[in-house]
Amino acid sequence: MSGHGRYVPKSRLGRIVNSFEENAIALLLGLMVTLTFVNVVARYVFNSTVIWGLEATLVLFAWLVLFGVSYAVKIGAHLGVDALLNAVSSPVRRLLALASALAFLAYTLLLLKGAWDFWAPFANLPPTTGRWFPTGFEDMKPWDYRGYVPVETIPIPEFMRPFLEWLLLFEGDEPFEKLPIVIPYMIVPVGVALLLFRVIQATVRLMRGEINSMIASHEAEDAVEELSARSSGEG
Repeated sequence: MSGHGRYVPKSRLGRIVNSFEENAIALLLGLMVTLTFVNVVARYVFNSTVIWGLEATLVLFAWLVLFGVSYAVKIGAHLGVDALLNAVSSPVRRLLALASALAFLAYTLLLLKGAWDFWAPFANLPPTTGRWFPTGFEDMKPWDYRGYVPVETIPIPEFMRPFLEWLLLFEGDEPFEKLPIVIPYMIVPVGVALLLFRVIQATVRLMRGEINSMIASHEAEDAVEELSARSSGEG
């Protein structure tokens, strides 16, 4: 039996997040394919190359992976070990599933703190205080700000320049040419925040009895066994 059916969000927030997530994944895939194709044509047909193409593709792939983590929670595609769950009664199985969901939730909260603390200085924002859970924000001194930290090759799209100068409080005289690293790294807190949202959703569905697990089911294995048995019978 599948742990997750096809998830259809009921709330307006759920529909908005669902649409954002699926459109972002589709856009990232499309951009990766297009950029790779253009680079191949430029190299083998025009004996040229898009210098920043490789780095941009790596950034897009990293974004795709982190969006995919939360998306996999939504559709129940994460793998897990269910040998113990299958060996106990249904009430105990439900209790263990809830315990694992709460552990997952606590882990994701810790991960979100770490994600923010990693990204914030690149955006000239203060990281959180507290060793495990956030207890506030640090007082940042002027010398704590990292200012403009560029990527290696990706140029700044002109339409983003005013926003980036405002975001990074950039007042230097040197040209603002390469994309600030704060933009590629933004997926770290955004991806973990989406993951937290999906874990909360899955935990609520688990408590309501709408799903019985947060991990992938054995439907694929059952289908392979059924196909194998059918092939043997026909032979």
